Amino acid sequence: MPKLWNETIEAHREAVREATLDATAELVAEHGLTGVKMAQIAAKTGIGRATLYKYFPDVEAILAAWHERRIRAHLAQLTEIRDQGGTAGERLEKVLDAYAVIHHERAQHHHGTELVTLLHRGDHVAHAEQHLHALFRELLAEAAEDGAIRNDVAADELATYCLHALTAAGTLPSLAAAHRLAALTLDGLRHPA
Repeated sequence: MPKLWNETIEAHREAVREATLDATAELVAEHGLTGVKMAQIAAKTGIGRATLYKYFPDVEAILAAWHERRIRAHLAQLTEIRDQGGTAGERLEKVLDAYAVIHHERAQHHHGTELVTLLHRGDHVAHAEQHLHALFRELLAEAAEDGAIRNDVAADELATYCLHALTAAGTLPSLAAAHRLAALTLDGLRHPA
């Protein structure tokens, strides 16, 4: 087959996949996890059920793919912030704040513990957590080397501290509270008086 034909087919497949992920997320938001069926997803996406089953075996598989896409986007966002200009301390402050905001916003969009339980199992979550820990560890080591934060605790331990502390942003009542939590977490990284 000609290269253009292959590229066109692949672009079409990706468009169908993306539309399916978006439609499923919208339906879950409207009807809850147990209220969504493959037929509804096919209708909302505008494809036949048989075609939908060629892409995904069930609603759980679609939701897992949607969640994986969101995780990749969040990691890309944090990596972009980390790689911006400025000192290591400035970049660390921005990454901590962005991660708190991500947790706060994510909690606003998840509908019940059943969905959270479903989405937070699997290899893609474990891989993302490792990547995220490494991102934090490297930035913290750089900030410690620059003297912006304490250097009497290993960067690996500080990364664990930050990640666990900032997950609390998902339980906070406002975005302003999430920003305050990020600032408080940064204060905990500073040199002891």
